[in-house]
Amino acid sequence: MGLLETIHGPQDLSKLSDAQLSALAEEIRTFLVSNVSRTGGHLGPNLGVVELTLGIHRVFDSPRDSIIFDTGHQSYVHKLVTGRQDFSTLRQQGGLSGYPSRAESVHDVVESSHASSSLSWADGISRARVLNGEGDRYAVVLVGDGALTGGMAWEAINNIAADKRRRVVIVVNDNGRSYAPTIGGVADYLASLRPTLDSVRTHRVYERTLDWVKTRMQNGGTVGAFSYKSLHAMKKGIKDWWAPQGLFEDLGMKYVGPVDGHDQAAVEQALHLAKNYEGPVIVHAITEKGHGYAPARAHEADQFHAVGIIDPETGEPVDAAGQQSWTSVFANEIADIADERPDIVGITGAMLIPVGLHRFAARHPDRVFDVGIAEQHAVASAAGMAFGGLHPVIALYATFLNRAFDQLLMDVALHRAGVTIVLDRSGVTGPDGASHHGMWDLALLQAVPGLHLAAPRDATRLREELREAVAISDAPSVVRYSKGSVGAEVEAIERLHDGVDVLSRRPAGSRANDVLIVSVGAMSELALDVSNRLGAQGISSTVIDPRWLLPVRRSVIDLAAEHRIVIVIEDGVRAGGVGSRIRQEMRSAGVDTALNEVGLPVEFLDHGSRNQVLERVGLTAQQITHDVVAQVLGTKVPVARPLADDASPVTGQFPKH
Repeated sequence: MGLLETIHGPQDLSKLSDAQLSALAEEIRTFLVSNVSRTGGHLGPNLGVVELTLGIHRVFDSPRDSIIFDTGHQSYVHKLVTGRQDFSTLRQQGGLSGYPSRAESVHDVVESSHASSSLSWADGISRARVLNGEGDRYAVVLVGDGALTGGMAWEAINNIAADKRRRVVIVVNDNGRSYAPTIGGVADYLASLRPTLDSVRTHRVYERTLDWVKTRMQNGGTVGAFSYKSLHAMKKGIKDWWAPQGLFEDLGMKYVGPVDGHDQAAVEQALHLAKNYEGPVIVHAITEKGHGYAPARAHEADQFHAVGIIDPETGEPVDAAGQQSWTSVFANEIADIADERPDIVGITGAMLIPVGLHRFAARHPDRVFDVGIAEQHAVASAAGMAFGGLHPVIALYATFLNRAFDQLLMDVALHRAGVTIVLDRSGVTGPDGASHHGMWDLALLQAVPGLHLAAPRDATRLREELREAVAISDAPSVVRYSKGSVGAEVEAIERLHDGVDVLSRRPAGSRANDVLIVSVGAMSELALDVSNRLGAQGISSTVIDPRWLLPVRRSVIDLAAEHRIVIVIEDGVRAGGVGSRIRQEMRSAGVDTALNEVGLPVEFLDHGSRNQVLERVGLTAQQITHDVVAQVLGTKVPVARPLADDASPVTGQFPKH
């Protein structure tokens, strides 16, 4: 039996010797490489936080002390030492989540995987603990992997630092390659002194002594005040030369570090100092992403931040080569557009490669800006760039648009700025679960005045609609598409005068006036399948792809007036989505055709493959067809209306034509 198998909870870690801890760390890394290589997941970040996680659980008492991970994908080691060691179905339906999950363990606190929010959680938890008379309980945050680039984190630090009573320990996992620790004899000597000096600085007697000296000197008249300021400035200068702590201490927080995040003893000593201080402390740990796994360390792009199925020996992907991805289609097209138009600039929030701006950046490095995990800033900055004569293209995961909605509304749309937002991973994304499904954007965007919204159904339409979007100079434009591979090309049988594509009429050549199926983006294959199934039951249908969902095209309304019922199939929430908007536009135009919104429920959807999630919520051809047949027969609301020249159908029977 390995050491890991003997760890059933954090309390078991306290029984281990230094040698056993070192062996456990290596065993955990071997476990992660072996298991994550089979399922895919966030490998590099977790290899880098093994000692930090072990140290946190040995020094603090979870769940009495709340441990928060930011970002949440750094929590694999935490799962292992809190009794969750079956990684065989990680991120698969019914298996472990790739993020903390309250349903899995009492040791998990924050489930959202959106970065930079953990310190606000710690601020709130620690306030509640003080007010509830539980001020001896700690809130511990492991923050890193870029999370401190988000402005919300600094808003929280500003508040945490204002109250010295609250026991908040912020462990900064600094795995950025831009940080280069000083080396050499002098650096080694200072490093040997650091534990002793930190232990003095975090001792309560030291703090009380400093306060006493400060008060006496400041009350000692002009000479005393001048002497205090001089000594304080000298002390601060020495400290800032010695270690990059000035920013944190300027905010009023005690700083410990930097420490080697892979030295178990050093990590635990720093954490003990922070705990004993009994107030807000930042522990600065230097780590390596992918530590201990050569293929990850050698991976120049992101040290295996996230991987698919890989060969554990080489790190090479073993997935069968598939079709091109939506992201790669965008990456090629935006780079070509940038070649043609010098006013086009790209903006990303710490995801240059995942969102496909890397090819643009390779060709025009001075025109692509990575602003860090700061979506709000990205969108507001884009409004300024548009005012300055540029056309910004912001590429985000759809789920992260939620954070920048106010800036889209008040900075871009209100000012009619020509800004294009490209939303990758829209709709149901699959294994990353509730916080990563891009299912809210279609509903959110309906409320933005003047916005143009496109949802391409295939690669050709993505290239086409992206070019149309960047041609809009007086309003925001959004192009959204799914995660994964692009499906087969879906050619239209007709393009109407306002750009709406007719994908099929069944029976062919007919007016097909029973059911109008409005397909949103990548739902076209599903919509055509439903149309075929309806045809097999004698129900005629027309399938259209609006291409541009906003503004709603007039031909969509006209076609709705010619049909008995409208079905809108979308991969966003039904409440306030595309179907709801079309219904409103129909009513405004005096069209009273029944409309059924077929989309996602207003629920947080658990992880699973895209098809599994869609099946769980009833977005399948079989279920949709079953419902539409019932609506045409009049046995399910909304009931299809009779045409003007038809008698009302008898309930449960097909109408006569």
